[in-house]
Amino acid sequence: MKATIGILTLSDRASAGVYEDISGKAIMETLAEYLTSEWEHEYDVIPDDQAGIEAKLIEMVDVKGCCLVVTTGGTGPAKRDVTPEATEAVCQKMMPGFGELMRQTSLQYVPTAILSRQTAGIRGSALIINLPGKPKSIRECLDAVFPAVPYCIDLLEGPYLECDEKIIKVFRPKQ
Repeated sequence: MKATIGILTLSDRASAGVYEDISGKAIMETLAEYLTSEWEHEYDVIPDDQAGIEAKLIEMVDVKGCCLVVTTGGTGPAKRDVTPEATEAVCQKMMPGFGELMRQTSLQYVPTAILSRQTAGIRGSALIINLPGKPKSIRECLDAVFPAVPYCIDLLEGPYLECDEKIIKVFRPKQ
């Protein structure tokens, strides 16, 4: 079964065409390095608007059938940063360990990582992960949390994600 993965960039300026979305592309490039199993992506760039983010997350999971949705942007303390609130609003279960590990990882590089509010949650049979907005931080955070992602997707009865062990070592408990 081919996996569908949502990649969603939240940025007022990138969605308005003020600058190119390099964060979403960084996620795609990283996933292309990690994954050896067949997958396709659903990709969009939308403004920092909670109702719009919620609607897009619901569409990606419920309509497009994404088993994983990775967002970038909107996780800071600024007034327009509402990605975690939108994620929490559409998820049945929150997975706080993802945000905890991402902040812990980022704190090794920048003291301002404590300002980040990344989180993750489960909507239906999909995992939604909020990443920071900077490409370097995206890679650091994905390298930290992705080893647990394929097994999480397994537990949600999603497609079997296989990865290049030379790039990222995923963990699945022995059956």
